[in-house]
Amino acid sequence: MATAYVHDTRYMNHKTGWGHPERPERLSSIHRALMSAPYYQKLVSITPVPSDLAPIETIHEPSYIRRVEEEIKSGTAYLDSMDTAVCRESYDIALLAVGGSLALCDAIMSGKAKNGFAAVRPPGHHAEADCAAGFCIFNNIAIAARYLQNHHGVKRVAIVDWDVHHGNGTQHSFERDPSVFYISLHQQPLYPGTGSSSENGIGEGKGYTLNIPMRPGSGDEEYRAAFRDKILPALESFKPEIILVSAGFDAHRSDSISAIQLSTSMFGEFTSMLCGIADTHSKGRIAAFLEGGYHLEALAESVTQMMEVLVSRGE
Repeated sequence: MATAYVHDTRYMNHKTGWGHPERPERLSSIHRALMSAPYYQKLVSITPVPSDLAPIETIHEPSYIRRVEEEIKSGTAYLDSMDTAVCRESYDIALLAVGGSLALCDAIMSGKAKNGFAAVRPPGHHAEADCAAGFCIFNNIAIAARYLQNHHGVKRVAIVDWDVHHGNGTQHSFERDPSVFYISLHQQPLYPGTGSSSENGIGEGKGYTLNIPMRPGSGDEEYRAAFRDKILPALESFKPEIILVSAGFDAHRSDSISAIQLSTSMFGEFTSMLCGIADTHSKGRIAAFLEGGYHLEALAESVTQMMEVLVSRGE
């Protein structure tokens, strides 16, 4: 088996304007770093195709999808707030981001790869059923989770969100669903303001949301303890058939968007800990999807740390 890598220069056609942190250069920085890595030639390269609407409609309201297309193609500069900057190509690129995410799932479930990373944009975990938010248009990871269930028969999906922001859209997609366990550790207070520890699911989904708010200034020691004491035991109990990762790298100490102080190496350590769970319960299956991370050098180095672990486990 091997490690899959979803990459396409078309993702850079989603233009967010001068000064916006979620900019195309994020992907070129990641790709340069991975191309220079000794394992690059071993990666299973996946060229995405745009998703059709059916998988997206499992998470987003059809009326929202239509509105996104109409507003973007009419030339609007923002969707729903000034955070979500768009250009005329953004709708098509958002479909491509979903398509790349689903292609990664297909590669892993078919056995073409054991694990992998989708370097897609725009990111997704803030997008709600009926609104864009926080740089996100369609919720790539939530759509992927439901796709794995509907198309590959997966019964238990775990989503681990280590982005520095809480994934409000992902939580709201599954908070009533015991078949998808959403785990997030995130700085609080910070945008979007959701994700308190008391938010642990609703109805049948009670107990299948785990929020771990982290204080500003938290670093490697605090995050390592959160994984050891809370996340890993929860995953051991849930026994996921696949682990999906909202792989944001904006908790890095060099990233000015937050006050969390993670070192570069911690992203490899996170990955290694999750691989241990995946090896036991998920046949090693892990799919990571790019979310945040805005300091270009720190982003590239952190992704490289994650990928080194995935490649070593995928062999």
